Amino acid sequence: MSTAAAPRAQRPRRPARPRTEALSTLGVHALLVVFAIVAIAPVLVVVVNSFKSTMGIFGAPFAPPVGATFSLQGWNDVLSEGDFLLNYRNSVIVTVATIVLTVVLGTLAAWALVEYQVRISALLTGFFFVGIMVPIRLGTVPLLKTMIAWHLVDTLVALVLVYTAMQLPLAIALMTTYFRSVPVELKEAARMDGARELRVLGIAIPIVRPGIAAVASVTMLPVWNDLWFPLILAPAPQNQTVTLGVQQFVGQFQSNYPALLASLTLGAVPLIVLFAVFSRQFIQGLSAGYGK
Repeated sequence: MSTAAAPRAQRPRRPARPRTEALSTLGVHALLVVFAIVAIAPVLVVVVNSFKSTMGIFGAPFAPPVGATFSLQGWNDVLSEGDFLLNYRNSVIVTVATIVLTVVLGTLAAWALVEYQVRISALLTGFFFVGIMVPIRLGTVPLLKTMIAWHLVDTLVALVLVYTAMQLPLAIALMTTYFRSVPVELKEAARMDGARELRVLGIAIPIVRPGIAAVASVTMLPVWNDLWFPLILAPAPQNQTVTLGVQQFVGQFQSNYPALLASLTLGAVPLIVLFAVFSRQFIQGLSAGYGK
């Protein structure tokens, strides 16, 4: 007696990846490549043209520095005529001091706004968020009058104070979102064990470390690149920052373009190196802070 063969169990087929999804992914990657080229190309043009003569810069700006166009005169002018060591020192002092003050004050303020719910907490939080939208340059004249009254004009202290005030609203907004993600049970357990408030804050700091890294990163970039306040508050030669020192190669009727491009290259090197090293921490901390 013959029996019908039992049908073999068929393995479930994996759904085929839609073609539209593959095309969409390819389009996104192509767009990212285009954006990367658009971002990197100007930097490469500046670096390449810093090794050319003035005629080479204007005659073939996108050609490599070879043959008659190659020249190191711009770099020689920067190292001989410019005082870039002093400019770098001033920029480093201002940037590091601003980062430290912004991180410390922003962390303490954000902790207070999250932990101590008083009647004006919402008002204070909104006040700091408004500070992100209002550019501080609108208050240049009052700031200048204040620094004159405090006898801080032509000092690096004036720049540090102004930059700290400029960066604090964003720092407080970012750190507030991070402190709200700290488990309440962890803080209450520390308080029940007799920990003082600063000790509780110290326990929460490792959890919000990505936020601190993000605050340091977003503080460093505008402070290092700013030209407005160094030009107004600290224009003396001994207090010039890198961005202000670059201006000595720009004249009303004639500019030393090779030296200008060489000085711009030197000024951009620290930012490029730091971003290349800490880019992952910067992106993770900033995206997580805005997404909380």
